[in-house]
Amino acid sequence: MGNLKTGFCCLIVLVGFGRGGNAIAQSAGKTTAGKRIIRTDRAPQPVGPYSQGVVANGFLFVAGQVGADPQTRRLVNESFEAEATQVMENLRAILQAAGLDFRHVVKTTIYLKDLGNFAKVNDLYGQYFASEPPARETVQVAALPGGANVEISVVAAVAP
Repeated sequence: MGNLKTGFCCLIVLVGFGRGGNAIAQSAGKTTAGKRIIRTDRAPQPVGPYSQGVVANGFLFVAGQVGADPQTRRLVNESFEAEATQVMENLRAILQAAGLDFRHVVKTTIYLKDLGNFAKVNDLYGQYFASEPPARETVQVAALPGGANVEISVVAAVAP
């Protein structure tokens, strides 16, 4: 093996909810050497020891977002579509806080509690990524935080 000139990053997202499904707020993160913490009030505040987003090595890593309303901190659950729309709007807010938008996204991961909702999330997702969509995987999981039906994380390229 030769010398590795690039670093590898692993992002594990743990999201929790308080009693009654309310997200628990945390104070803003801090900037440290080699990375910049992204924070916005327009997306749900972290409910544990993680950041909404972190810029490092030319990429923005956005923590998985569920469909929690940033003001009420409650899950939007009128319908699957409403919940998934809130997820995408939470992602948009974090991207914008970093000066980016969905065109900069290079990778997404979609977690679904029920793959029977794949067509619904796919249709909605396509509205946000109309052209040149990012690489993606969609996986079914046994459960998501706060009873959510969908969670999405993204990685975006930061322009030099």
